[in-house]
Amino acid sequence: MEKLIHLIETMKPMFEKVSNNPYLRAIRDGFVSCIPVVLFSSMFILVACVPNIFGYVWPDDISQVLWKAYNYSMGILAVLMVATIAKSLTDNFNNLLPKLRQINPVSVMIVSICCFLLLSVESVKGGFSSEYMGTKGLLSAFVVAFIIPNIYKFCVKNNITIKMPDEVPHNISQTFADLIPLAVSVLLFWLVSIFFKDLAGMVFSAWILEVFKPLFTAADGYVGLAIIYGAMAMFWFIGIHGPSIVEPAVTAIYIANIEANLKLFQAGEHVTNVLTHGTSYFVATLGGTGATLMFAVMCAFIAKSKQLKAVGKTSVVPVLFAVNEPILFGAPIVLNPVFFVPFICAPIVNVWLFKFFIENLGMNGFVYILPWTTPGTIGLILGTGFAKLSFILAPLLLLIDFVIYYPFFKVYDKQLVAREFDDNGESEEVNFQMMQVPTVATKETVVQAVVVKNTDKQLAVLVLCASGATSSMLAKSIAKGAKEKGINLDSIAMAYGQHKEKITDFDLIVLAPQMASMYDELKRDCDAKGVKSATTSGKEYVKLTRESEAAVNFALNLIHQQ
Repeated sequence: MEKLIHLIETMKPMFEKVSNNPYLRAIRDGFVSCIPVVLFSSMFILVACVPNIFGYVWPDDISQVLWKAYNYSMGILAVLMVATIAKSLTDNFNNLLPKLRQINPVSVMIVSICCFLLLSVESVKGGFSSEYMGTKGLLSAFVVAFIIPNIYKFCVKNNITIKMPDEVPHNISQTFADLIPLAVSVLLFWLVSIFFKDLAGMVFSAWILEVFKPLFTAADGYVGLAIIYGAMAMFWFIGIHGPSIVEPAVTAIYIANIEANLKLFQAGEHVTNVLTHGTSYFVATLGGTGATLMFAVMCAFIAKSKQLKAVGKTSVVPVLFAVNEPILFGAPIVLNPVFFVPFICAPIVNVWLFKFFIENLGMNGFVYILPWTTPGTIGLILGTGFAKLSFILAPLLLLIDFVIYYPFFKVYDKQLVAREFDDNGESEEVNFQMMQVPTVATKETVVQAVVVKNTDKQLAVLVLCASGATSSMLAKSIAKGAKEKGINLDSIAMAYGQHKEKITDFDLIVLAPQMASMYDELKRDCDAKGVKSATTSGKEYVKLTRESEAAVNFALNLIHQQ
């Protein structure tokens, strides 16, 4: 086992490169930008459809009004995502281009929408078809969003532009500078649309769906599900945020399947597609990646070691809402050979059991998208439309996870108990619960002096993670510590990528440990704008979320560091 862990750890640099891939990040960031639209539309679906389960059907006029909100939000998701993905990729390119020769992101977004419509929309009597403007058009949206920024990048780097006299205002010159890449992009996709319509007999969006249909089917099988959720857990095990690597590759499948499931549900048919957001949030990663909810409960209520009991009591509530970084780094699970097997296997067993219920017992899959922070068992029941078997599956998943984790939990708990009795009942793990953060402790007097000197200055700290959930724990801890000390400091959390245009609003930006592979990029951006940046180890991060005084000292020390 130790050799296997070491082998996986040696591959970490390669995994980090995958995590930093600009195209995968663009899909992730583009989808994050559209999450409010997805959740908003899902609210109307819940209102429109849930009453049907209990025998009540809305009158036609009310039903049409409810569905209209869905159709003009989720129904144009591909149009929205082609713009947000192209914008994210453009921002990534601009970070590497000279400041005076940047790609115009607004122009890229507009042209991406135009080119996507060329590939996806057919004229019909009285207007145009919207069939591929929603979830069916996501694959073609990805293609367009990847190509358009590269066309602009080529033109900008090679100074292929219409040059205007110096007297012409910059905003007018920019319009002409965008004209050539705009024309090239639109003409290219116009020709592609003609080719597929005339030779393939269908629009590009329909063709690419046919091409990837075998992949969709394979991903929804037992082997595909094991690879997807096993990979997420494996990446997290070595300290890399697994979903940020794997989910961009399957986002299109997630959304297409949930749309197909909803149509099957409305038609009164069996909902059979397994691979959806709901499966990830409320089945495979019940309590967070690794299905750690029951492990956190065991730590909180039956652990004998002081370390696991303390970690469990602190983590059980966040883990209930799928924020499991405190248990991952506090136990720790990350790079802990004892937990390699259950951490990888629990998500796979969970999703296989869910698929068995769907295929063999007639249970419906997920038909609604709910916020990922919904407690797992509640999300399973609501997301499947109150499927009767979900009331059996939810507690069964908890029992299965308990059984999988329990023997490994007992082994590790005994190891810690033995260590805690060494050295007069103290150990490295116990000391961790009480220790001060080294960086702060060594300069504590300096920090305190600076605090007194700068109490009138408004300071701002930003904490970043993959989704803004884990980072909110540290942000709140820093803000609480500042309030307790009477320091004029505010702290907020964001998902990585949302900070790009707001860097100068902060004195310090802290990156959560699971996103450490992004630190070089963050540091480069912050250094260019004269803003301090930092990241932490997993244990240090957990410690700071618990100790507000240490957290604010940590932030102040970095802000005033010369």
